[in-house]
Amino acid sequence: MIELNRSHLVDFITERLATTEQPRQRTMLERMRVHAAAERDGDLETLVGTLGDAANYHFWEIGGDVGPKTREGVSEYYRNLVENNGHVLEFFCERMVVDDQCIVIEGRLTMIQPGALMVQHPLAGGMAEADKNYLIRMRNVIFWSFDEDLMIIGEDSYSGGPLEMRVLEDHELPADFVALTGS
Repeated sequence: MIELNRSHLVDFITERLATTEQPRQRTMLERMRVHAAAERDGDLETLVGTLGDAANYHFWEIGGDVGPKTREGVSEYYRNLVENNGHVLEFFCERMVVDDQCIVIEGRLTMIQPGALMVQHPLAGGMAEADKNYLIRMRNVIFWSFDEDLMIIGEDSYSGGPLEMRVLEDHELPADFVALTGS
């Protein structure tokens, strides 16, 4: 069974908050923590509530930028992610840099992707099957941008592509994924 610590990023942000004194940076970290917890929990209303009006995401992959644009586009991206149980993931944060405009995180991303999402994924190259579940592991750097009201307006993600991408057997599926999907 694949084991994921789905709270790792939330815990990492909480630890960073304990040593951050600047009010603006604290608010940015608190907003990011709410966002990460809502994504983990599949709480779409709270997740979308952390976004600013000028939200535009950039997911940089080998073929270019595949991220959703506009607040409506980003909201739809999260709706699709939550409704298809693509929010079962672990971001194992190894480094975080915070300034007054942006938070940067680097680490290992492990995602369980249901076939319904995988068939939409540019990395799948049309080879995914809707009735299977997939494991994707990659190194990832994400720049989180904030507007003047300290709402999230950017998640600019950089990855060199997957280190591992394969079909998961039923016995490998994490228990919380099985509980969500009935797989």
